[in-house]
Amino acid sequence: MKQDYNGEAPMVQLVSFNKLLNHYDEQLKSKDKSLVARAKYVLEQQAPYPELRDGFDDLSVLEKRKEVISTILADTFSPVLTHNEIKTASIAFENLVFNSSKRFQKIIEDAGEGFELEMRNMPDHLHYIMQCTVILGFYYGYMLDFKRPLFYDIPDKNGVMRHYRILYNADFMEIIPTEKAKKLNQNDVDELLENFEDLELWKEKIPPNSFISKGFVISNMFDVTAEHSISEIKSTLIGSNKRGSDNFMLDFQNTFSSLFNLNGINVGFAGYDPNTNKFLKIHGKGIESYLLKGQEMESCDAMLCDYSYGKLLKDSTYYAISNVEKYYKKSKGKVQPYKNLYEQGIKSAILAPIADKGNLLGVLELVSTKVNELNSINANKLVDVMPYIVSAVLRSIEEEQNLIDAIIQHECTTVHSSVYWKFQEEAKRFMTDELSGNQPAFKEIVFKDVYPLYGQIDIKDSSRERNLAIQRDLMIQLSEINSILSEALKKFKLPIYEELQFRVNDYLEEIKETLYTNSEQAIFDFVQEEINPVFHHLKREDKYLNDLIIAYESGIDMGTESYYDHRRNYDESVMEINKKLAAMLDKKQIEAQEMFPHYFERYKTDGVEHNMYIGKEIANDRNFDSLYLNNLRLWQLQVMVEMENKHYELKPNLPLQLDVASLMLVYSTPLAIRFRMDEKKFDVDGTYNARYEIIKKRIDKSYIKGTNERLTQKGKLAIVYSQKKDEKEYLRYVKFLKSKGYFTNNIEIVELEGLQGVTGLKAIRAEILYKKDEKSAKTFTYNDLMEELKA
Repeated sequence: MKQDYNGEAPMVQLVSFNKLLNHYDEQLKSKDKSLVARAKYVLEQQAPYPELRDGFDDLSVLEKRKEVISTILADTFSPVLTHNEIKTASIAFENLVFNSSKRFQKIIEDAGEGFELEMRNMPDHLHYIMQCTVILGFYYGYMLDFKRPLFYDIPDKNGVMRHYRILYNADFMEIIPTEKAKKLNQNDVDELLENFEDLELWKEKIPPNSFISKGFVISNMFDVTAEHSISEIKSTLIGSNKRGSDNFMLDFQNTFSSLFNLNGINVGFAGYDPNTNKFLKIHGKGIESYLLKGQEMESCDAMLCDYSYGKLLKDSTYYAISNVEKYYKKSKGKVQPYKNLYEQGIKSAILAPIADKGNLLGVLELVSTKVNELNSINANKLVDVMPYIVSAVLRSIEEEQNLIDAIIQHECTTVHSSVYWKFQEEAKRFMTDELSGNQPAFKEIVFKDVYPLYGQIDIKDSSRERNLAIQRDLMIQLSEINSILSEALKKFKLPIYEELQFRVNDYLEEIKETLYTNSEQAIFDFVQEEINPVFHHLKREDKYLNDLIIAYESGIDMGTESYYDHRRNYDESVMEINKKLAAMLDKKQIEAQEMFPHYFERYKTDGVEHNMYIGKEIANDRNFDSLYLNNLRLWQLQVMVEMENKHYELKPNLPLQLDVASLMLVYSTPLAIRFRMDEKKFDVDGTYNARYEIIKKRIDKSYIKGTNERLTQKGKLAIVYSQKKDEKEYLRYVKFLKSKGYFTNNIEIVELEGLQGVTGLKAIRAEILYKKDEKSAKTFTYNDLMEELKA
C-alpha cells in the first residue's frame, strides 16, 4: 500500500475487514433470528470477495468494492446518527478515509476545493516510532504509554479554523510478524526507552516492513475548537518577548476568531497606569489600541463614558457594544468610546478589563466590522481565557521591569532608589525606540538645582600606619633570613652566605629609619630571586637548616609570599572599621529616606565617605522645601557623631587600635549633577560647579591658617563652610546636639589656609562627647529633629 507520507514504516499495512467479519461469524450462532439474518446477509455479500478478509494493499479495491464495504460497515455507521457523529473508517496513522458519516463529509465539503486532510504534527520519524510502540504493545507485550492527542485542523465555510480531536478504535486490527521481525528482550526495550529520538536504533530493533498490519480503524472525532483556542491563547501568552514577534498578534487574532467562531475579529490592547489614571499604548509588533486610536496616552475620564468607566474600572467586568453606530448617533458623536470606535469603522466591540485582585492592569479590545457580531452574550466566552491573559500581563509587567532593570544595569550600573524613577523613564523610552525600529540611545540623566552634602570619617594617619606595618614585617622577615644564613655560614663556611648576609643587613639598615617607596619591591625581588633558591638548596643539604627554613616558611603568607603579620592587623582593622561604620550609615540612611527622598552614595577607602544630594528634581512628585535640606543637615551631623561613637566602642577590640577623624562639607549653592555614562556614576555638572569637587577632595589635608595644625583631629568633628549663614545654622545644630550629649563645650571656629584655587573657607570644630556604654546611648525621633528646626 502506498504510504501517506514519505518514508519507511515498520508495518506493511493491509486493509482487511476480517476481525469485523469474525463478529458476524459469531452472530450466526445467536438465538436472535434478526441478528442471524443480518449476519448471514453481510457474510453473503462479502463471500465473493475473499480479499476483504485476507487483506489488500491495492487502494483501487476500496472504490471497486465500495458498496460491499458499506454493507459490512453499516452497523458501525448508524444512519440515525450519521448527521451528528463525526466518524470515519480509515487506516491507522494515515489520512486515508474510505468510509465516513454525513457530518464528516459536510465538514470536508465546507473546507473547500483542494483541501487535503492532514494530521497535525506528525513528522516522518515520529510516525515510524508511533507504529513501533503499537507493535511493542500488541505483539511483544511491552505496553508503553505513548498516548498523545491527535488532531485534524479543518477550516469551516467562513474560513475560521476548526480543530477536531481524533479518538481511534483499533478493535479491528491484527498485527502479524514477517520473517524480518526480531526477538526483543527487556534490555532492548530499555535501550529504546532511553533513546526515543534515535530513529536508526528503532529501525534496528524493529526493521522496516517487519510486521503486517491487517485491518482498519474507526476514528471518532470531536470538535474541540473552544478548548483548543483557550489552550492556544495560553500557549501564545507563555514565553518571553512575545511583543517582539512578527506573528504574535496575527496568531492571537486567529485564535480569537476560532474561539468566537467569527472570521475577521481584530484584537487590541491598552495598558493602564494607576498613578495617572490613564490608558497607555503598548509598544510591540502589530499591537494596536482601538480605544486610543494611535495616541500614546489618554486619560480614562476622557476615553470612557460614565457607564463604561464604571464597568471597566470599578466593577472589573466586560463592556459589550453590539451596535457602535447606534450609540455614536445617540450621543451625537461626542461621547467616548463610541466616537473613536465609529471613526475606525468598527460596528461592534467588547472591552474586557485585565484586572488582578480588583486592580486594573489594562484592557483587552475585541472589535468587529459587523453589527451585533460581538455582544453581551458571546462576551461570556472570555470568562475561560481572561485568567491566562491576566497571568500573561502580570508576567509581562514583571519581565518589563526586569528588562528596565537590565537596561539600567547595563547602561548605568546600579543606581540609588531615590533616582531610580528617572532611569525607569529613560529605560522605557529606550525600549520604545527599540521596538519602533529606531536606533536606541540612553540619554544622560541630569538633576538640576540640588544641594550637596558631604561627609567622611577617615582613618587618622592611615598612610603612616600602613608603612609602619610593612616596615615591621620586612624587618622581621629579614632578621629571620639573617639568622638562617648565619647558621649556614657556620656549617658550610662558604663566602657566598656571608655576602648574602651583608646584603640582608644592608636592607635592614635602609628600612630601619624610613621605608622608601621602592624598598618593599626591591626586598621582595631580592628574597624571591636570591634567597629562596639558596634556602631550597640548604633544605636538602642539612636537616637542622631544613627545620629552621621550614619554621621560617611557616610565617610566610601564601597570598603575599612575604611576612604578613603587622600588615594583616592593619588590613583587618581597616576592614572592620569600614564594615561597621558603613553598615551603620546604611541603616540610618533608610530612616533618612523616609523623611524625604534624596540621592545617597557611600564608598569605603581608608574610612567611609558619603555624598548626598537633595532637591525638587530628585523628589519627583513630592514638593521640596528648604526645611528638608535643613533636616538632612541636622540628621547628617547627628549620624556622624554616632558613627564616631561606634568606632570608639569598636576600637578596643581591633587588632590595631587605629584612630579616626571626621569631616563635613557645607555647600549652600545649588548645583547640577549628571550621570556619567562612561564612568557609571553621578558627578557635578559644569565648570562652575566643579569648585565643589575641588574643595571636597582637598579639605581633609588643609591646615589651620597661620599654623602647622591639621584641620582634622581625632575626637573632633570638623564642619567646613564658606558663608556666614551656614556658620549660624550649624552652630545652632551643634548647640542643640550638645544639649543631647553629643558634644562638649569645646567648640571653636577656625579659618583655613587657602587651598589651590580655593580661599575663604572656615570651619567649626566641635569636640565629641563619647558615650561610655550602651546604657548611656540616646536616640531621637524625627519629630525631635523637626521641632528643633522650627525653633
